[in-house]
Amino acid sequence: MTDQTEPSTALATDSVGKHDWGPFGRPLFQDPGARALSRVGVVDIGSNSVRLVVFDGAARSPAYFYNEKIMCALGAGLSESGTLNPAGRKRALAALIRFKHLADGMDLPELTLVATAAVRDASDGAEFCADVLRETGLRIWVIDGREEARLSAQGVLLGWPGAYGLVCDIGGSSMELAEISGGRVGRRETSQLGPLKLVDVKGGKKGRRDHIAAVMDQLQEAMGIQRDRLFLVGGSWRAIARIDMYRRNYPLHVLHEYRMTPAGVAKTVNFIAESDPEDLRNKCGISAQRMGLVPLAAEVLSRLVRTFKPKDIAVSSYGIREGLLYEQMPQRLRDRDPLIEACRFAEAKDSRLPGFGRTLYEFIMPLFKSAPVQRKRLIKAACLLHDVSWRAHPDYRAEVCFDNATRANLGGLKHSERIFLGLALLHRYSNKREGTPFENLYDVLDEKTCLDAEILGKAMRFGAMFWMQKDADRGEFRWYPKKKQLELHLSPAVLPLYGEVAEARLESLASSMGADLTVKTRRRTPRG
Repeated sequence: MTDQTEPSTALATDSVGKHDWGPFGRPLFQDPGARALSRVGVVDIGSNSVRLVVFDGAARSPAYFYNEKIMCALGAGLSESGTLNPAGRKRALAALIRFKHLADGMDLPELTLVATAAVRDASDGAEFCADVLRETGLRIWVIDGREEARLSAQGVLLGWPGAYGLVCDIGGSSMELAEISGGRVGRRETSQLGPLKLVDVKGGKKGRRDHIAAVMDQLQEAMGIQRDRLFLVGGSWRAIARIDMYRRNYPLHVLHEYRMTPAGVAKTVNFIAESDPEDLRNKCGISAQRMGLVPLAAEVLSRLVRTFKPKDIAVSSYGIREGLLYEQMPQRLRDRDPLIEACRFAEAKDSRLPGFGRTLYEFIMPLFKSAPVQRKRLIKAACLLHDVSWRAHPDYRAEVCFDNATRANLGGLKHSERIFLGLALLHRYSNKREGTPFENLYDVLDEKTCLDAEILGKAMRFGAMFWMQKDADRGEFRWYPKKKQLELHLSPAVLPLYGEVAEARLESLASSMGADLTVKTRRRTPRG
C-alpha cells in the first residue's frame, strides 16, 4: 500500500469522454476496470465490533450490498490483562466463520480483513490471527495506528473528493488523527484515547481529564495548527451526533455529512453529562454497549475541539472500510464525482429510458445558465434521478422521490443539498409540496432555495414530456431573467408531443419563475 493518496478533484472529467458525453463525462461503471471493483468485501476487526461490509454498484460511489456488525468487545480489559477479552475472542471467531460462509455464498473473490488497536496491542493477538487462519483460511492484516489513520482519511476522501481538514477516527482502544488536503493524506498520529483505554486511567474523573488534556497537547504539537474542518469517524462519534440531533430536534436523521459547531458540541457534551444514560440511549436508538462508552468519548471530543479549534465539524459514516475500497481504485476513478457516478448508475439500472437524463439536463440548462457550479452539479444529479422511482404508486411517487434523495447512500452531499435534491424530485411529479410528511425538512432551506428547487422540478416535469429519439431536435428554452421573459422555441418534430398536459406543465413552470411566457414554433427547413 502506498503512503499517500494521489491528488483528487471533485468534478474532474475523463478527457477521452468529454466530447462524447458532454458535461457528465464518460460513466466509468461501464468500463471493465471499474466493474472489477463492483463487489468488494472487507472486514474491520475493531476493539468494540467486528463488521463485514460488501460494497456493490457504481465503483466510485458504491452501495452497501451487505453490512453486518457484531459487538465483540475484543479490547475490553486489555489495559489490565494485556490480552484480548476471552469472551469477545470467541464471539469474534464465530463472527468471522459466519462472514466467511456469507462471502462464499456471495461468490466474493476474496475478503480483506483488517485488525486495529485491540489485536495489535494484545499479547495473544498473533495467536488469535492464527486461530482465524486455521478455522477460516482468512488472513488478517494487523495495521499500526498511523496506517489506521491513513485508511480512515481515505474513507473520508471517498465521500468528499478534494476535502481538506483534520480526520479524527475513534475506536474502542485508540484514536487516530490525519490531515487531508488537495486529495492527499498528510501528517498522521495515533493515541490511546479510545474509551476502553480511558476506563482504566487512575485518578477518577479529574485524573482522566488531565490525561486526555496531556495526550491532546502532544497530538497538537505533532499535528500543528488544524483549524479547518474536523471530520469525525467512528461509532462513538456517530452516537454523539445522534444525541446532538435529538437535543436540537434536527429533522433529517442522516448521520453522514451531519454538521455540528464547536459551541453545539459543548452544549451536547453537557447534555450527555446531565441526562440519564438509559433514557438517552432509548430515545436516540443507541445500543447499551455503545452508550456505556459515550460519556468517555464525549470528554475526548470536548478536549479535541478545544485544542484544535476547528471552523466546523462534519460526521463521516465512511472510514477504514471505505478507505480500503478507495485503496483499490485507480486514480481515474478517485477523480470522479461520487454523486454523479452514483446517480448515473441509478439511472442505468432503474430508469425507463437510460441516457435521457443527460438530454433533459441539456434541454433545461438555459434556465440555469447563471447558477453556480455546485448548483449545476445538483441539477445534473436531479436529471439523472428524475425517472428512477417510476415504479412507485402514482399517489406516492413524489414522496418516494423525496425520501429516496434525502436518505439514499449518496456521497458528496451536504444535508441542505440532499433536501434541495429531494424537493426538486418531488416537484418532478407534483406541483405542490404542501401536505407531505416532510414539511419540517423544508425549513432547512431558505425560501429562495425552495423556489429554485421547485423551478428545477417543474422544468424536469415539463421536459419529461418529450421522450423522443436520442438525437432528435426538441427545440430550446430562452430565458431573459432581467425582463422576466421565458420563451420556448419548439421544433416541428416535437409539436405532436406538445399537448394539453405539456402546456399546463409549462404554464406552471412559468408561474413559479414569475415569467411572461411565449411559445414559438420553428419553421420547417425546406428540403433539397
